[in-house]
Amino acid sequence: MKRVSLNTQILIGCLAGIAGGLWLAGGNATPVTQNVLYAAKLAGNLFLDLLRMVLVPLVFASIVTGVANLRSHGQMHRVWTTTLAFFFATMGLAIVIGFGAAHLFRPGEGLQLEMFAEATKNYQARQMPLPDYVAQFLRGLFQNPFRALAQGDILAIVMIALFLGIALVVGGERFRQIRTLIDELQELCLRIVGWIMHLAPLGLAALLLQLVATQQGALLASLGHFIVVVTGTTLFHGLVVLPAILWLFTRVSPWHFLKGAREALVTAFVTSSSAATLPVTLRCTEQHLHVKKDIAGFVVPLGATVNMDGTALYEAAAALFVARLAGIELDLASQMIVFFVAMLGAIGAPGIPSVGMLSMVLVLESVGLPTEAIAILLPIDRILDTVRTAVNVEGDMVGSMIVQRLAGVPAGVDAVRPS
Repeated sequence: MKRVSLNTQILIGCLAGIAGGLWLAGGNATPVTQNVLYAAKLAGNLFLDLLRMVLVPLVFASIVTGVANLRSHGQMHRVWTTTLAFFFATMGLAIVIGFGAAHLFRPGEGLQLEMFAEATKNYQARQMPLPDYVAQFLRGLFQNPFRALAQGDILAIVMIALFLGIALVVGGERFRQIRTLIDELQELCLRIVGWIMHLAPLGLAALLLQLVATQQGALLASLGHFIVVVTGTTLFHGLVVLPAILWLFTRVSPWHFLKGAREALVTAFVTSSSAATLPVTLRCTEQHLHVKKDIAGFVVPLGATVNMDGTALYEAAAALFVARLAGIELDLASQMIVFFVAMLGAIGAPGIPSVGMLSMVLVLESVGLPTEAIAILLPIDRILDTVRTAVNVEGDMVGSMIVQRLAGVPAGVDAVRPS
């Protein structure tokens, strides 16, 4: 008998949780319903606590590994610095667009969920002048690493990992053993995540049961609003912003680009995986868009791990959406933290669905938002993932064309191989 896939199990769990919540919501409050809700709360919290347990070491190891794998070799230096500059610039722009759309259309406004009340009762929005915002943000970046790891201070952990990864790049082969150790730490964390994910169907069913049983139907309308806003904004970034940037630097028309990139974009849309689409992306980039093999062979695989425009946009919009559902309006300092964490959280993140969920937990944890919100976001994640993965892949192809132009690689010269 063929085993049911984890994605199917999660879908069944979500549907069961929604059905159970509707059944409880339609009846009168009895000791039985109270006990069911209590059991669901225990199961949901256990699942979230397990995710939090592995979050800190996984984020630390993933960012260190991702940065440490960026090598600088002789003639390749200009290519990889141009590549990283493009990746971070477009991801930053995507986050700003995500914030802008969330502020303009305000999905989730006016719907404060009781389920999040306990998690956010200690949250205090502070009104500060701009200099104090900046001072608070900078103060949170640099802390004692052991204290930050022990207390789970996400922002400081990301910064420590970034510095350590850069130091490993500069040190080169001298620190090979440390790099190997951190690689193995990441693999161990991913194995633990795999174990935890076997509980995902039960954990998400419990969280959704709580949510549906205690909330009004207006949540569904708010979710529909959020889906439309994120999808429309992601399409705007992919169909307008990235082609405009490409034309600005290379004078290649959007129509010519989309025609050459069509196969990769369709594959990314269907598979929702940048890694699975990688062979098709490379073929389209080299054969249809006429990027040199050495450039495409560096930029596209690196982009499949580091460059996540669609994901960064989604996480920025989702953070504001969850904040409104919790009755919180994120202040400027908190939005700066979301910007920073959403961008750096993409570095070195392995391309598996469970880590994608952890990435969203990372963003929520960084500003004190309730991680229970993944019960709302995960059921709609598969719908949104199709469009944002296509935009992620598009960004890799646009980046390879721009890097080839800006890096000034002469025709017929192997300019990116290490000497």
